[in-house]
Amino acid sequence: MKLQEMIGLAVFDVEDGKQIGKIHDFILTADWTIKGIELEGKSLFSSHVKTIDWEDIVAYGEDAVMIRNQQAVRKTEADDIHYTYLLGGSKLKDLSVLTEEGLMLGHVTDVYFEQELGNKVKGIEISEGFVSDLIEGRKWLPCTNGMSIGENAIMVPPLSEQRLEKAIHSVNG
Repeated sequence: MKLQEMIGLAVFDVEDGKQIGKIHDFILTADWTIKGIELEGKSLFSSHVKTIDWEDIVAYGEDAVMIRNQQAVRKTEADDIHYTYLLGGSKLKDLSVLTEEGLMLGHVTDVYFEQELGNKVKGIEISEGFVSDLIEGRKWLPCTNGMSIGENAIMVPPLSEQRLEKAIHSVNG
């Protein structure tokens, strides 16, 4: 499953059957784990965002994310969020992906995680640009030890370009 496909999904409280919001973004850690989700609706004058820890999600599917009850929704200081997927100063989307030898593999377009395995990131989808996406399709790089999230780029081990695979859902098919 890809994070981009879950942005905008409704979040429901199982106890009351009430929709409590929509997914605005994902919160990630430096060790490639999804820590939680951020709900839309941050107030203009607040440094808090509404978040739900991954452990408080009881189920998720193509149409909605289910949490046990509204107590799972927390107010989190925006400064306490280290990495996000889509928005903010420390977002993964659009980050450059560079090997330690200085070879540019492209930019992050999406993040994959294995639904059955929970919240561990499985890999990243990389684009070399629109024309390349149309001709070759996007590439997918499985997560391995040695991949790290930096301020301006994701650093990957030497020879990572040899581990690139064709993306599961590429632009042209």
